[in-house]
Amino acid sequence: MAHDVPSIALNNGVEMPSIGLGVFQTAPDETRGAVAAALDTGYRHIDTAAAYGNEREVGEAVHASKGGRAAVFLETKIWISDYGFDETLHAFDKSAGKLGVDEIDLLILHQALPSDFDKTLGAYRALETLLKRGKVRAIGVSNFMTEHLTNLLDKAEVVPAVNQIELHPYFQQPEVQAFNAEHGIVTQAWSPIGGITFYREGEHTSTLEDATIVKIAESNSKSPAQVMLRWHLQEGRSVIPKSTKPRRIAENFDVFDFELTTDEVAAIDGLDTGKRGGPEPDAITLESFALEIPEA
Repeated sequence: MAHDVPSIALNNGVEMPSIGLGVFQTAPDETRGAVAAALDTGYRHIDTAAAYGNEREVGEAVHASKGGRAAVFLETKIWISDYGFDETLHAFDKSAGKLGVDEIDLLILHQALPSDFDKTLGAYRALETLLKRGKVRAIGVSNFMTEHLTNLLDKAEVVPAVNQIELHPYFQQPEVQAFNAEHGIVTQAWSPIGGITFYREGEHTSTLEDATIVKIAESNSKSPAQVMLRWHLQEGRSVIPKSTKPRRIAENFDVFDFELTTDEVAAIDGLDTGKRGGPEPDAITLESFALEIPEA
């Protein structure tokens, strides 16, 4: 069932579809099918990254789709191994080459590199340069905490349009969200439905089996995943749920025909455990996380 996807206006006026398909940990051979299914369903936003190793397949699926490149908002990320001014300019060429495009809609830094913040700043300066040159339509960051953002804004000319962070009912990062909002940065949620790896203390249940969420889902005749995505959208966030199953991809998109009540939203807000599922942003170092990003 096709909907016009509501969009979110970024701080430079660019419109970004509020829901996109994420392809993190999606094998290259599965990526083509997942992206094709999403575009057939009505998604108009695909989120990938150099580090995922599937940009080429994303590009192939986009170019083969009915609306082609022009109909799709493409987002990708620069990996820390390519930080530094010249390195990041070249990383754009690698990503654009694999995606088969001249222009990327949203290009973001995948992580802060706190152990070498000068390299992070050099990388961001390259994003600003690409923006000036018309190679990208918007720039941003991912997994930046408030201190990383503060240090970045101290030196940056362009405020990031987006900060993509881990965000789901069990981990809500209110202080980062507040900082983003105060500076006109859109919060984009990765792992928006919590994945199945996030367990409450002592209970082997995921967000999908959370009693509060299940009850809200039942009263709206929706699935727990749809309720969580709706919660993000009503709070003004961008979401990039990941799936490779066409049925699930379609389910995740079918979230525009109902609304949660103020009480339902508040009940989900109350589920935060403050426990992160992904790596600690300050633990990201080149020693532990270097990755050779191949040429296009």
